[in-house]
Amino acid sequence: MDISRYHRQYLFNKIGEAGQRKLVESRITIIGCGALGTILVNTLARAGVGFIRIVDRDFIELNNLQRQVLFDENDIKENLPKAIAADRKIKQINSSIQIESIVSDVNYTNIERWVQDVDLVLDGTDNFETRFLINDACVKAKKPWIYGAVIGSHGLTMTIIPNETPCLRCVFESAPPPELTPTCDTAGIIATASAVIASLEATEAIKLLTGNAKEINRSLYSYDVWTRETKSFKLEGLREATDCPTCKRQAFQFLTGDSAPKTTTLCGRNAVQITRPDRIKLDFKELAGRFEKTGEVKFNPFMFQAKIDGYEFSIFPDGRAIIKGTNDPAQAKTIYSKYIGV
Repeated sequence: MDISRYHRQYLFNKIGEAGQRKLVESRITIIGCGALGTILVNTLARAGVGFIRIVDRDFIELNNLQRQVLFDENDIKENLPKAIAADRKIKQINSSIQIESIVSDVNYTNIERWVQDVDLVLDGTDNFETRFLINDACVKAKKPWIYGAVIGSHGLTMTIIPNETPCLRCVFESAPPPELTPTCDTAGIIATASAVIASLEATEAIKLLTGNAKEINRSLYSYDVWTRETKSFKLEGLREATDCPTCKRQAFQFLTGDSAPKTTTLCGRNAVQITRPDRIKLDFKELAGRFEKTGEVKFNPFMFQAKIDGYEFSIFPDGRAIIKGTNDPAQAKTIYSKYIGV
């Protein structure tokens, strides 16, 4: 196969022609095609990764264009799902590679099929529910994956190789409470932050796929583009020191569906109820501080109510929510994740 289009890349001696040919033969899945995912898809397609599967459940909105680099206003006019728009763009950038675009909600019923036939999985998501799913599926299938997260001007990334490095649950035993977990829809996001973190993820991917696994980052890396503060949390020995349910006990609870939020369409109300299995205790004052930036809020000790972007939220202290303005469970989960966090 002619690899001359990648000549400037394989001139870099850590890759070389042999490494480039490994890239061309590699298969990856990218879960989420937003701020991180579009940069991952764009960068790794240009780098020559031979097969890229893109999985995303969402459609493009005008406020996405500030940071989601593969999309434009025409995609919005055509009402395109993110995965389909990304597919179209990438085929114009590199027609020699294979793209598989999947418009779907990632959940315990399908995650394993999108992990089992690839060499690497990359995180372009915005919530812990999906990341824990990825972690369970990848550890079970013994597939490496790369975690990435961005909010405001700050981001995190970590490379996970099952049975060799700590997994995500070694570091984060459970998801933070929603009221303490800002989202880009409540705290904002700077495009440069997602660009930096996604670029670091893509670099780690290139290392792994070209046979340079010994040079991967083995820490939880943190960077703030605004303050330029850098932190590297050493993880050596953590896997051995913890009784991780995923790594140590091989208990893949997120693949059973027991940990997934349950959705119920409320007949005749144009509303969906979302119930959390973890029965958390929400702090409505903290939650109000986030919602007040973007919508109308009122609450008492028994219920939190908000109106944002045409949706009405009724949220209860245990995390249960009724979202009025849609009868689509997948869309309700997206809205819940955007404004409350999972």
